[in-house]
Amino acid sequence: MTRGWRADPGAPFRMINPVLNTDSYKTSHFLQYPPDTRRVFAYAESRGGAYDQAVFFGLQAILKQEFGRPITRRDVDEAQDVLRDHGVPFNAHGWNQLLQRHEGRLPIEIRAVPEGTIVPEHEAMMTVVNTDPDFPWLTSYVETALLRIWYPVTVATISWHVRQRLRAALEATADDPAAELPFKLHDFGARGVSSEASAALGGMAHLVNFKGTDTLSAIVAARRLYNEPMAGFSIPAAEHSTITSWGRTHEVDAYANMIAQFGKPGAVYAVVSDSYDLYNAVDHLWGEQLRQRVVDSGATLVVRPDSGDPVTVVAKTMALLAERFGSETNGKGYRVLKNVRIIQGDGVNPTSIGAILDRIIADGFSASNIAFGMGGALLQRLDRDTLGFAYKTSAVDVGGAWRDVFKDPATDSAKRSKRGLLGLVAAGAGYATVPVDGERFEPLDGQRNLLRPVWRDGQLLVDESLTQIRHRIVANEAPH
Repeated sequence: MTRGWRADPGAPFRMINPVLNTDSYKTSHFLQYPPDTRRVFAYAESRGGAYDQAVFFGLQAILKQEFGRPITRRDVDEAQDVLRDHGVPFNAHGWNQLLQRHEGRLPIEIRAVPEGTIVPEHEAMMTVVNTDPDFPWLTSYVETALLRIWYPVTVATISWHVRQRLRAALEATADDPAAELPFKLHDFGARGVSSEASAALGGMAHLVNFKGTDTLSAIVAARRLYNEPMAGFSIPAAEHSTITSWGRTHEVDAYANMIAQFGKPGAVYAVVSDSYDLYNAVDHLWGEQLRQRVVDSGATLVVRPDSGDPVTVVAKTMALLAERFGSETNGKGYRVLKNVRIIQGDGVNPTSIGAILDRIIADGFSASNIAFGMGGALLQRLDRDTLGFAYKTSAVDVGGAWRDVFKDPATDSAKRSKRGLLGLVAAGAGYATVPVDGERFEPLDGQRNLLRPVWRDGQLLVDESLTQIRHRIVANEAPH
């Protein structure tokens, strides 16, 4: 727990002007609430989509980056100029009052489920309420920044569901599934996202579930935002430019150089091998000309196929490697390659991973033999609708009395929102959203609200490490 946390001015990806970190139309909302509105209460949830459970992650990063720096006179003056010319109202009195009364810190309280919790769809993950009755408009104003939680939650959720598929395959076919699992899905997505900020936030979300990544921005962000000295790991690896720079007639020399440079006892290195003819490279170059060097090096060569139908190519590559390098049968009756492994990084998504695993297991091979690299399908092929994220007002305090607020569109019942003051409690093996009181925001039936205060009036109240969140993920996993 850290009280009174303040943003490091050198922290990455900081929004320049927090007053403008909203949608244009929200600048007029301070004029739209009923007279004598004192507090506005809102919640965020996944309304359902590709997955019926979501991994809550990323709020700590958003709070540190977007909320940690107090608003300044310069921010307010700039916003007033911009919004005047933009054609929308500006709440000059409100922002000036915030500077004077709160020294630029937003008078709001944010409660949230602990990061790493697996939350079912349609349950509240986070609530927001203003703490100063003169600032009811702030609860909605901060929606734009806070609802970006959809991105790390969605990445973490996709990654987590792949983790469950890999975990099941390893538990069925590997001797030490717990040791292998953290390195079975590698993040290849840094070049496929819209910005470094996305790479950092999405890359960290993946690292909740795994420890393999090539997204260095995520490593740096985890150090700065999640107190994690080293969140993930990688290995030396070739790309097509380094292999093809030797020329086709010297392909084998390019591979020999990889062995010479990285083939040390106990080391692991990866070599993309489809620049010209994958099967020739596996069968003859690696499997015949260089086989003894690979074996004698004491290192593990990871062959990377990078084209063709992933299921077919991986299966044939594995069969060729088994023929050339041999295999052993593990304690669960599945074959494990000697000296070599495979990483598949082309055409990788949750569906293809499942299909590849099904095929190699049907062929008698352990999931120990393969790892996956996922890029765009992990960090970019998603949007707010993937999990149906929404942030809605559910109660307002008018004249000292709370009243329920909700919407119920006749044209789309899926967009019906919750009403009242809300919290989250344990319910059997899962969770349930329940009513809470209007003062302490604790459940009316005496249970404990699992949405704990994480931010209040400019102070970060919970500052966890990625290690703590990872432990929570593992604790939440049911045995297969």
